[in-house]
Amino acid sequence: MTRLPGPAPAAWSRQRRRRLEGVEANARLTATTAVVLLVLLAVEGLTILRIGSLLTLHVFIGMLLVPPVLLKMASTGWRFARYYLGDPAYRHRGPPALGLRVLGPAVVVLTVAVLATGIVLLVGPVPWRSTLLELHKATFVLWFGAMGLHVLGHLADTARLAPLDLVARTRRQVRGAGVRQWLLALSLVIGIGLGVLVVPEVGSWWHAFRIG
Repeated sequence: MTRLPGPAPAAWSRQRRRRLEGVEANARLTATTAVVLLVLLAVEGLTILRIGSLLTLHVFIGMLLVPPVLLKMASTGWRFARYYLGDPAYRHRGPPALGLRVLGPAVVVLTVAVLATGIVLLVGPVPWRSTLLELHKATFVLWFGAMGLHVLGHLADTARLAPLDLVARTRRQVRGAGVRQWLLALSLVIGIGLGVLVVPEVGSWWHAFRIG
């Protein structure tokens, strides 16, 4: 009997299992990062209520947010790319709902816009500051609406997936839980470093901004 080319059934099964594990690992990383971002964004939102006295904390958390945001964009971007490139495992899991797929690019663009205008507002040329402040406020309003819909749309999946790497029984089901947690921790450490670098400039920036 002529053997068909390709891996043996057992090897194929292991390969398929590894691919499916990769999809689940990506989903867990995305969900865990989303929870951390939600907590940080909630605190950042509270600082807006008293921005004059809490400006330093507002700036610190804003900088702290940057690396975890990039990590989440990387994990969701990977899923997006693998799905549309036809990866069987990602195709098997299926895409998000159509509304969330349409909303996703807007959330990404507005998130980048809010963070970018905030950073440039802090370190950019003085003559741009009034314009940048208005852009920062406007993009925040648009971002808040889009992000609210995004969070509601993904809330059930996030609540289901985020704890899985923290519970011993489910943690062992998908390899790489430690790596995923270290990636998230590293993003937070880098964010703290960025915040520490920028915070000393806040006082002089605020003084110059008010005079200007």
